[in-house]
Amino acid sequence: MKVYESDKIRNVAIISHGGAGKTSLTEAMLFTAKAINRLGSVDAGTTVTDYDPDETKRQITINTALAPLEWNDHKINILDTPGFFDFIGDVRAALSVVDAAIVPVCAVSGVEVGTENVWGYADQRKLPRLVFVNKLDRENADFESVFEQLRKVFGMSIVALQIPIGKEAGFRGVVDLLKMKALIFNDKGEYQEEEMPGDLEDQVEGYREKLVEAVAESDDELLMKYLEGEQLTEEEVQSGLRKGVLEGKVYPVLCGAATRNYGTKPLLETLITTFPSPTDVSEVEVDTVGGEKKVKLKVDAQGPLAAFVFKTLADPYVGRVNYFRVYSGTLKSDSQIYNASKEKAERVGQLFLMRGKNQIPVDEVVAGDIAAVAKLQVTSTGDTLAEKSNPVISPGIEFPEPVISFAVNAKAKGEEDKIASGLNRFLDEDPTFRVERNAETRQTVISGMGELHLEIIVNRLANKFGVEVELTAPKVPYKETIRGQTQVEGKHKKQSGGRGQYGHVFLKLEPLEGGEGFEFVDQIVGGAVPRQYIPAVEKGILEAMNEGVLAGYPVVGVRVTLYDGSYHTVDSSEMAFKIAAAMAFRKGMEQANPVLLEPIMNVEVTVSEAFMGDIMGDLNGRRGRIQGMEPSGGFQTIKAQVPLAEMFKYAIDLRSMTQGRGLFKMTFSHYEEVPPQDTEKIISAAKAEKE
Repeated sequence: MKVYESDKIRNVAIISHGGAGKTSLTEAMLFTAKAINRLGSVDAGTTVTDYDPDETKRQITINTALAPLEWNDHKINILDTPGFFDFIGDVRAALSVVDAAIVPVCAVSGVEVGTENVWGYADQRKLPRLVFVNKLDRENADFESVFEQLRKVFGMSIVALQIPIGKEAGFRGVVDLLKMKALIFNDKGEYQEEEMPGDLEDQVEGYREKLVEAVAESDDELLMKYLEGEQLTEEEVQSGLRKGVLEGKVYPVLCGAATRNYGTKPLLETLITTFPSPTDVSEVEVDTVGGEKKVKLKVDAQGPLAAFVFKTLADPYVGRVNYFRVYSGTLKSDSQIYNASKEKAERVGQLFLMRGKNQIPVDEVVAGDIAAVAKLQVTSTGDTLAEKSNPVISPGIEFPEPVISFAVNAKAKGEEDKIASGLNRFLDEDPTFRVERNAETRQTVISGMGELHLEIIVNRLANKFGVEVELTAPKVPYKETIRGQTQVEGKHKKQSGGRGQYGHVFLKLEPLEGGEGFEFVDQIVGGAVPRQYIPAVEKGILEAMNEGVLAGYPVVGVRVTLYDGSYHTVDSSEMAFKIAAAMAFRKGMEQANPVLLEPIMNVEVTVSEAFMGDIMGDLNGRRGRIQGMEPSGGFQTIKAQVPLAEMFKYAIDLRSMTQGRGLFKMTFSHYEEVPPQDTEKIISAAKAEKE
């Protein structure tokens, strides 16, 4: 593939709800552009961009895949993105490096929740976009109904650029509302231009009027001409359309059936004539290293290098592959560069374009283009590659926080190291995935965007690293404390021939204000416990605090005062005093009204008003306390405090209650006493596990 100048490049993400036909549309565009010689199928697992074994097995897109093609002396970089919420991190990463988006919508299902979500992300980045009403050849396909729904959900900026000719199995072409001609398709992606059918004239007139009106409103001169009743020429409508699309004032709607390759060629033509090139963006804002000031770089192949890494894949054969977009300058194969984010030099080997999993070697990548490189030593997602003499950092990608967690347990003993190694490799690939070793519960906990997300991680762990694990609900990191005061004696005395053991202490236990931490007070006078043994007393108490008397959870929020004791000149030792102190502490815990504490989380749930009652009722049912509500961009954010024990599968329940429209985030707040009825269950469960 030749090197294209920046103004001849189009970077486009395909985004929408799962099942709307993103991958099939990508495949059809590749076939029409002769980038591939046969049309693959999602059902058969033969598409270019769904090449991962998990993708072909499940028939869904899991990873964003790059698919460059050439059309009419232009290069189009397509990013085929996942449609399921579990992989939303990949969608966000793709949207951070493209200049526009195609939004396929199923002509049967209409606008689904995933499409609403990704449309919102595209809004945040102010990306131009068009809608492709797909699957018009299916039974119950209804263009008019879907078009009205699009305008209702996304506003009056939605305008038809094409309307279908024929319904369901009889769908055979479209009326192009710019050319006012019928385009009749064949399955090679070609179309025959004909006069439009007479029976569609009234319908065409209505859609054409809406298009011309929207286009005129994007340009003052065109608006004056339109208001004065003059006809706009095809060229004027086209130039006004491009301007409206670039400014986000017009979102054109095209039609087709991707699996039959209907509508693909007009779509490719529209991408060239209507979508922005990198030079239309003209400048990109970056930070200097240290973030002292912001700098604007021109999108110029001759400028200083700035390339942003938006995705990393751990390939079992090639090693780590970094996908990047060049914003300024030219990156060449076999060159030295500087990772400005990590402040380290990197050696670049062979650069290549990725078409699915296929590598196409290239000598250089110019400003505006997207490519990949393997085997960089320190570079990962979110890093900026630059020149050492001009180090700049692109704004990072805002990835969502994980919403669900499970504990990982090896099915076979002794494989913990292999599990840790494998999980750490996935951290490189996936910024929405987390691994944490919880010291309190002694569990390895993995977190992600949903059950499917973590299920696929576990499958890959088995397939790539040969280690099988099972997922269980994480243990709640309960703690124990006391509510009362007590004074106790601890004596450790042992005589068994030769030197014996003798340690003797008197301790006072009382709760600490705030219920956290530990305080040790030394009130020994007159040498009742010699100085050299006092640290051992404190050590014995700290060790005993690791396991409370109720259910074996760590103890917090206690002040322990050593106020008396005795010793033996021969038999006393540090060990004896340590044992005596631990005995006294355990006895004191039992006497000082011990209680269980549980972690309480700050929870923020963002939903539309229609779901408010259900969400608040559900949070109350989880022993939550509503703290307040505030409006947030057409939605409501409910703030509550809820015990962690009630929140482990909340992500699944929230999606179910809100049809996938609800979002939540959760952070730790504080520890609080467990209600008595729950305390008994926790103690019983702990005893059963110990036995």
